[in-house]
Order: sequence, then structure tokens, then C-alpha cells
Amino acid sequence: MTSAGGPTTPSVEHAPVPPPHPGDPAYPVAYRGYPDEPVYEVARPDRITRFFDWISARSPRWLAPVAVLGCLGGAVGYTLYADPTRSAPDAESTCLLKLTTGLDCPGCGGTRAFWYLLHGDLPAAARHHVLFVFAVPFLVYLYVAWASKQLFGWRLPRLSVGPVTIGVFLAAWLTFSVLRNLPWEPFTWFYV
Repeated sequence: MTSAGGPTTPSVEHAPVPPPHPGDPAYPVAYRGYPDEPVYEVARPDRITRFFDWISARSPRWLAPVAVLGCLGGAVGYTLYADPTRSAPDAESTCLLKLTTGLDCPGCGGTRAFWYLLHGDLPAAARHHVLFVFAVPFLVYLYVAWASKQLFGWRLPRLSVGPVTIGVFLAAWLTFSVLRNLPWEPFTWFYV
């Protein structure tokens, strides 16, 4: 800003006010930055949010990757134990959509595809859920990149997963879900 007499500095009423700290007794308070900005209310975190923030601030960095790995290990163990490929031909489906409509839902066949992947049978896994098989290498890479950064500080090249990528994948998944329910060849190959 300049005036006829030279440069000027903004007055105090035009300087932005920093947002209040959650520990401040005046919290929540109406926060106003510049005078022409709208006023918005800073929300006070509830008890549960504060509890999880407290745990997160005190947890070691390695805990989250190890916890995710433990959950994945549990999923692998359950899938190997349950063996979803060995059900009776007349067994009722556990999928609510398939049970009520007879149609395969977008996730039908995913557990069987996972079982076949664990046994190294890629064609059978793709037969049960080709998009799941397609997504697995990307999900594994995302986990390895995140865990290596958390555990060792390594920075692996990032995958660019933006809104367009997610939209294309969801559109492909929707198309796959429709095509797998069509009763004509070659789409009957996807029906599980």
C-alpha cells in the first residue's frame, strides 16, 4: 500500500487476528481475520475427539503402521481359516444384496479373490473380482510408502491419487458391477 507521501503500513484494525488456541478460556470465540472476512465459529472438540487427540500425541510413530499390519494379518488369517472357496452349492449368500436380489454387489467375490491371491492363483482371483486384483498392488505400495516414511523417514515416490483418479476408478467399478450381472456371454464369466 502506498499513499501520496510514500508507503504506509496497515493499521491495527486491519491486521489479522490469530485463531484462538483450544486451551484458551475464551475458546470457542468468533474469529475474524480481516474486517471484510465473514465471521465463523471455531468449534470446540468434544470429549472423544480430545481423547483420541491425546492418544495420538503420545503414541510412538511406529504404532500406526504396526496396527494396520496387525489388522491385515488378522484379515489374512481369517481368510485362510474360513476358506471362502469351499462353500456348499446350496449355501445361502452372506451378502445382503445378493440374498435379496440375486445380483452380485460391487464387492461380491472380493474375499474369494483375496484367498486366491494368497495362494498365487492370479487367473482365479481375477475371475472372482478383477478390480480388486487390479487395486491390490497400488494399495500395497501406498501402505509401504506410508509405513516406510513413518518408521524410517524414507520418502518413496508418491502416487498421485486425486479426485479424477478416484472418480475414474469408481466409474470403472460401477461399470464392472453392472456388466457382471448381465446374463449374456461374455459377461457371465464375471458372475460369481
